[in-house]
Amino acid sequence: MSLTYPVASDHQLARLLQIGMVLEEVVEARAHKHYETLDEDELGEEIVELLDHAAEESEEHRKRLEALVDELDADPVAYEEIETLVAARYESDTDFDGVLYDQLCNEETAYKFYDDLIEAVEQSDIEFSIDRDELLAVLRDIREEEKEGVEEVTDLMEERA
Repeated sequence: MSLTYPVASDHQLARLLQIGMVLEEVVEARAHKHYETLDEDELGEEIVELLDHAAEESEEHRKRLEALVDELDADPVAYEEIETLVAARYESDTDFDGVLYDQLCNEETAYKFYDDLIEAVEQSDIEFSIDRDELLAVLRDIREEEKEGVEEVTDLMEERA
């Protein structure tokens, strides 16, 4: 997912933030699916903790993004419509490596999205209806947490190798 142009309006920014909300919803849904698909004994304590943390963090990120969208002078798509984008069942492997690779993919995708979004906002020369510094601070915090998530999953994968 690449953002190759600067953000040009509040409306576009709202849509991009909503994409971030969808990504967070996907991470949360997939973590719950893995947890439901495999029992705790199969997963192991470390993976259960990883999935719980990912779901909680994604919920927090989604709320922070939603607060930014609420501040924008734009008509965002109703959240119920966004939810339908992630309502489909997610197929994934149910072995340990499949869970970890899936989680790594989710974390990397989110990190890349936020990295691209930050760059698109920084390159934009328009004035948003929300404070640019606040917007960038939130996005940078979320990006950093996604980076930490990538590192956690990678470390766990290396321990199991």
